[in-house]
Amino acid sequence: MRHFITYCVLFGTVQGIFAQNFDIKGVLKTTKDKEPVEYANILLQTADSAFVNGATSGLEGRFTLTKVAPGNYRLVISCVGYVTRRIELEGMSGNIDLGEILIGEESLLLSGVTIQAAAMTNTIDKKLVYPSERQVMASTNGINLLQQLMLPGLQVNAMFNEVSLPGGGELQFRINGVKVEREDVLALQPSMIIRVEYHDNPGLRYGSAEVVLDYIVRRPESGGNIGVELNDGLTTLGWGSNRLNARINHKRSEFSLNYSIDHRKFVDMWRNNMETFHLPDGSTLQRKEVGDPGKVKELWQHFNSAYNYQDSTRMFNATFRGFADNQPHYDYIGHIYNMADNNDKLQMFDAQELIIFRPALDLYYQQNMKKDQTLVLNIVGTYNYTDNTRLYQESRNNIMLTDVNNATTGKKYSLIGEGIYEKKIGDNRLSAGLRHTQSYSDNIYRDVNHYTTRIGQGETFLYTDFKGKMKSLTYTVGAGVTRSYFEQEDGSDGYVYYTFKPRILLHYSLPANSSIRLRAEINNEPPSLSGLSAVEQSIDSLQIQRGNPNLKPYLHYRSELTYEIQKGIFYGNFVGGYQYQPKAIMDEKYWEGDRIVQTWNNQKNWQRVRSQLALRVGPVKEIVQFSVTGGVNHYISNGNSYQHRYTNWYTQMELSATYKNFTANFNWHTSYDWFYGETLRGSENLHSISVGYKLKDMSFKLGMLNPFVDNYILRNEENRSQYASFYKTIYINQISRLLIIGYTYNFSFGRKFKADEKRVNNADNDSGIMTSGK
Repeated sequence: MRHFITYCVLFGTVQGIFAQNFDIKGVLKTTKDKEPVEYANILLQTADSAFVNGATSGLEGRFTLTKVAPGNYRLVISCVGYVTRRIELEGMSGNIDLGEILIGEESLLLSGVTIQAAAMTNTIDKKLVYPSERQVMASTNGINLLQQLMLPGLQVNAMFNEVSLPGGGELQFRINGVKVEREDVLALQPSMIIRVEYHDNPGLRYGSAEVVLDYIVRRPESGGNIGVELNDGLTTLGWGSNRLNARINHKRSEFSLNYSIDHRKFVDMWRNNMETFHLPDGSTLQRKEVGDPGKVKELWQHFNSAYNYQDSTRMFNATFRGFADNQPHYDYIGHIYNMADNNDKLQMFDAQELIIFRPALDLYYQQNMKKDQTLVLNIVGTYNYTDNTRLYQESRNNIMLTDVNNATTGKKYSLIGEGIYEKKIGDNRLSAGLRHTQSYSDNIYRDVNHYTTRIGQGETFLYTDFKGKMKSLTYTVGAGVTRSYFEQEDGSDGYVYYTFKPRILLHYSLPANSSIRLRAEINNEPPSLSGLSAVEQSIDSLQIQRGNPNLKPYLHYRSELTYEIQKGIFYGNFVGGYQYQPKAIMDEKYWEGDRIVQTWNNQKNWQRVRSQLALRVGPVKEIVQFSVTGGVNHYISNGNSYQHRYTNWYTQMELSATYKNFTANFNWHTSYDWFYGETLRGSENLHSISVGYKLKDMSFKLGMLNPFVDNYILRNEENRSQYASFYKTIYINQISRLLIIGYTYNFSFGRKFKADEKRVNNADNDSGIMTSGK
């Protein structure tokens, strides 16, 4: 009996030992560069593919599966854009450290493996979007690829090769991290794009950018490509958008050149405007402007030349950019009627001419150091020349009653310098940066009076970010300190202003391939140089516009909650947000003598509550994809002497179909209105339809803009001032049913690829001058 008990105890002990749970861990890295693979899915299965356990790789590519019982298993490692790896684990009876596990990028393989359906991975601050074979085939450049991807929150006009944000927020473009312009993205061949990193919650380093689109492309080590894109109007010969690009690679160097030219010439633009003036004596004057066809003529050009060098530890990039805009005609013609007396009619002429020339030099250096450290240095210098003239006349029976002749010549010089340090600490990442922006403007204003302004403005921003992860929660915590200053030579009081800019971002992964994200931040908003100018310009016989050198920076509080879910071909995205700006710089009007003064001031506050729902379905049978977005904005604008409320509902729909070498697209969106201060600005009600055919390196497109409307409304604008309000609508009839034909040719030769990333994006496109107009 004693031996039997002893045997049972020993047997139970042995069974307990062998029944002990163990851990499996490893590190995922790319086959080519041994870089960590983040956010990969690791599944532990039995031999018959039953699920046992799962995990996600961290920032260093590390993963751990805990509490695994002894047995035979299969480890399945998958990540969008990479080849799925399977590892057999037989007879597991203890902790296993698999060490480095190498997986290859699917887009870089030569075996013909392609992604059949677009894959998207959500991270804390961005989405990693991998175009499918169908989407690549249906696209001719990096902009109309976005139309195929149907990313939430973007408005893509593939007919004009434009992408924007509803409400007009700042959108930044990058290619492998390098700061680029839209024209550089248009030069991208879709077949070179590995993925698009859609930063819909960009960090402190991106400044005021609402969204950053970073195209990760294969780095050619030899060969090159040449591309031509021609788009011209058939029903309106005064519309065209054409570009040429070339890229040559030799070993570690790359040379690129892009040139584009766009022109517009319309002869039937007009403006209708209803103005109401509440005079100091208590009476009311209401004037109605009825427009006649006027002329629009504009020609703008972009030039970009770049050199890039990179090896395993360093990258240097030098880019010279040039932009020129020549607008000899932007003419409004019509009559002004006194609504109290139909016989009181005036002839009106309001014409503007504009010339802009803006060259810039961008120098960038990145050093990858030991122990997962990175140092980035960036310097951007810009010269901005602007020459703007405006002629406004009112006459009765050919007798001149009002003659306003404004002319502004502006020269602005700016320099942006930035340094960034990054350090990986386990699965976490620490970054810190220092950015200084310095600008000087020398402007001459000619009206009845003659003004010369010399303004200096600077901003220094010191910031740090820490990114970490705790199980299903990923977080980013950041903070920055800003010093802003302004001075004007005329002796006006300047300012020195310090602000603290905290930021937090939380991302929690939920079951069923869904997630929730919270964003909260405080930003500093400095006044523009044009608003600070101590000058005034006449608008018409009753109104003048005046700058305000006493404007002060203000804070911008913002919070946003996002929920996302993706299941098969279905994707949903819901966003709710709130913005609060105390002491916001907003417009105001008041009587001064016998004229209305339009100016800007630090008002009480501005608020916005928003919600948006985006749904996407597809691709169905690898042919059709559809998306619809709907949302609402509620604005609260509290000035020092006014209060306004406004609610705007908006909708956007997109449909894409691809069959063999044929493509078809339909896009429609309503106006996304923006209410700030006392002014409401609406966007375009736009729709378009197009069909295309791709033949090897060539593609052909035929499309029509606004096929279902007779009169195209360029924009609506409304001002609700208690002293001088207006409601105006601008039409360009030739954009209705505008038929466009397009041709694209892309030729590549002899390529090897490697990708690297630049991490900074700086630019200065603000002219610094104040312009007047109705």
